[in-house]
Amino acid sequence: MSSGPRPRFGAGDVVLLSRAASPQFVAPIIVRVIREVRDRHPPHGWTWIEGYQLDSRGLATVKRELFVLVEGVRREGAAGRPRVKPPGQARRTSECVHHASSG
Repeated sequence: MSSGPRPRFGAGDVVLLSRAASPQFVAPIIVRVIREVRDRHPPHGWTWIEGYQLDSRGLATVKRELFVLVEGVRREGAAGRPRVKPPGQARRTSECVHHASSG
């Protein structure tokens, strides 16, 4: 039993959405995909994706449902592949502060 075509975008994919994906993206955004919404029937070449918009540090800021032209979506990364931080951004680790005791 087939449930239709296989999704083009899956959980964890990181994509760039610009005007090529839809006129609504005057300023491009980066999105980490949760899923491609398969229960809607958009026009040929278009799809709905659900995902988290990421900030400049790669952190999720808002959950969104987005209508996009498939050919205009640019993949930035994929599920299972670690996202590389831009140069100059160190990985944050646990910080421990030691205070010298006086007395």
